[in-house]
Amino acid sequence: MSNVIIMDHPLIQHKIGLLRRKETGTKDFRDLISEIAMLECYEATRDLPLGDVDIETPVAKATVKELQGKKLAIVPILRAGLGMVEGMLRMIPAAKVGHIGLYRDENTLEPIEYYCKLPDDCEEREVFVVDPMLATGGSCVAAIWRLKDRGVRHIHLMCIIAAPEGIEAVQKAHPDVEIIIGAKDERLNEYGYIVPGLGDAGDRIFGTK
Repeated sequence: MSNVIIMDHPLIQHKIGLLRRKETGTKDFRDLISEIAMLECYEATRDLPLGDVDIETPVAKATVKELQGKKLAIVPILRAGLGMVEGMLRMIPAAKVGHIGLYRDENTLEPIEYYCKLPDDCEEREVFVVDPMLATGGSCVAAIWRLKDRGVRHIHLMCIIAAPEGIEAVQKAHPDVEIIIGAKDERLNEYGYIVPGLGDAGDRIFGTK
């Protein structure tokens, strides 16, 4: 699991605990998803390169730090991944946002793509693929393949809760991709849901059944 980072920050763990509760309503659930994404983004971007820039403050000249190197992009997997975008944009407001639409066939559990729109210069960016849940891993594996087909080579996968089966699937297909998660759960059940998990993230974010 050398390319898997579990975010064990107390605030992240506390908010995941609130997120899991079945009595957490849609508004609070949506807010928590956004807050956790923001905190994970803060931790995940810790190693971004900095450079010195000369500026003038109202008082004097100064040398300050600014981000250098590749620009960033956020690519949510529709629809649940949308819930993580706002929180990440609070941390990296200049990031561009792409979208990949995938749904899981209820019988085969395999991902089916129905939409893909990426920034024109996506291959020049450091890309964060986001989805709250890493269950079977099929959707994330497919989304990453689509990015690689577009020439993207610097890819991170950011999820909130992951099952061991999903982690293994992504690692097998994309050993070069860093996986950032908030919690590693026990397993998948016979319906492909993470246990103990939190139910269907998309339904809970958008208030649908």
